[in-house]
Amino acid sequence: MTQDELKALVGQAALKYLVPGEIVGVGTGSTVNKFIDALATMKDQIKGAVSSSDASTLRLKALGIPVFDSNEVERLSVYIDGADEIDHQGHMVKGGGAALTREKIVAAQSKQFVCIADESKLVDALGAFPLPVEVIPMATARVMRQFEAMGGSAVVRLQDGQPLVTDNGQHIVDVKGLKITDPVAFETQVSQWPGVVTVGVFALQKAQVCLLGTSAGVKTLNF
Repeated sequence: MTQDELKALVGQAALKYLVPGEIVGVGTGSTVNKFIDALATMKDQIKGAVSSSDASTLRLKALGIPVFDSNEVERLSVYIDGADEIDHQGHMVKGGGAALTREKIVAAQSKQFVCIADESKLVDALGAFPLPVEVIPMATARVMRQFEAMGGSAVVRLQDGQPLVTDNGQHIVDVKGLKITDPVAFETQVSQWPGVVTVGVFALQKAQVCLLGTSAGVKTLNF
């Protein structure tokens, strides 16, 4: 199966985690787009969605799925999102689609995080994928130096030759060369650096379930 077919497979499999009549948390990215397409087939069975990005909001609304502001919803039963990396404990690296801050917000208000990914995303230790970090622009250079002091190599993510601007009006720093052996401690430490809006390690809001697309079908990992 192609990677695209695997994404569609796990997107479809995630539907069984929805609670009828409730609002679902929806992430961002190519795998989530497959989930949104599958969600449209049963949109009459849910109340709507809380979205983690402008891009997902547009896709949901185009398919006739109501989108609620996160402030209107006290608690979500489930959040469905992808990952750039996920380890065997359910810790993830996220932010390849630059939506990590809103993804972490929606994950924090959800009872259960269900990660949907293809098997290439499963790793023994986080860090092979460049770590996204959303930063306030005036702090970019200093935050990059702090990562370099940890042994990482940091660059500002560009779009059309200019620093990419997130849905929140901030920039993204991508960091290579890190091996994150203690995701909780790492997330806690970097989150305290002045100017860091969100670090793309999801350890405090880790996945409880991962639906992994494999050549043999969907494999369910529980953490």
